Amino acid sequence: MATAIISVLSPAPVADAESLTDWLRGEPALAGRVRLTGDGPAEGQLGVPLDTVSVLLGAGGPLTVLASCLRAWITQPRRSDVKLSVRHERGPAVEIDAKRVSREDVAELLRQALEERPEQGE
Repeated sequence: MATAIISVLSPAPVADAESLTDWLRGEPALAGRVRLTGDGPAEGQLGVPLDTVSVLLGAGGPLTVLASCLRAWITQPRRSDVKLSVRHERGPAVEIDAKRVSREDVAELLRQALEERPEQGE
């Protein structure tokens, strides 16, 4: 099963990642597939800021639902200073800036970022 990795880039990344996680967990089709994560601690840090959301993707449905949920979350007026860096676990990241994209652009960028990619060497 593949994983979508969503990094929240904002003035309050931990709070926004928690908000996004709660939003996604409220979607029945994503139940049990969403978790709040973070990169490893930087040198000199004792903990890890949880500013990344990981979503397990299966075939078909969850990807469509995730794209719809992300589009709805980031296009809310209070999210105007938020950017999301979205990537498939085996692909490059796509950055989505709430200030600079329309709802249609968000859907297309998410589709590009999250579409299934073959393993290297397949």
